[in-house]
Amino acid sequence: MRCPFCGHAESQVKDSRPSEDGAAIRRRRMCPECGGRFTTFERVQLRELIIVKRSGRRSPFDRDKLVRSVGLATQKRPVEPERVERMINGIVRQLESMGETELPSSTVGEMVMKALKSLDDVAYVRYASVYRDFKETSDFAKFLTEEGLSDGGEEEP
Repeated sequence: MRCPFCGHAESQVKDSRPSEDGAAIRRRRMCPECGGRFTTFERVQLRELIIVKRSGRRSPFDRDKLVRSVGLATQKRPVEPERVERMINGIVRQLESMGETELPSSTVGEMVMKALKSLDDVAYVRYASVYRDFKETSDFAKFLTEEGLSDGGEEEP
């Protein structure tokens, strides 16, 4: 494993253990060149997935991109990082077990929406606003009403 600090081609594994959810191996590493310490995670990858974008462009599935987008949706929300990690692992396992090597981006988006809805309503709406490309406040109101998350906008006296 290449050192992220100095670029040295090799590093030494100092400690290995399963991650908290058991879906990965956590390895503590040290660079013999600069002495830098860093952590890597080793995960099982059942197959190489290609995501087909709305434009028709194809790109390899990027778990880190999924982590970032869910992270933005859950930012400053009372959601435990372990629950988010379990949710992401579950989505990745579902995608890999679908038997397809090419999947439309909408499949990933809908899986994330479904998972976030059960995790946190605010994170769900945040993700939906980007995924569904809301342009104005009426788009939010319509979405909230359709999803049963709105009380109709009327305040009680």
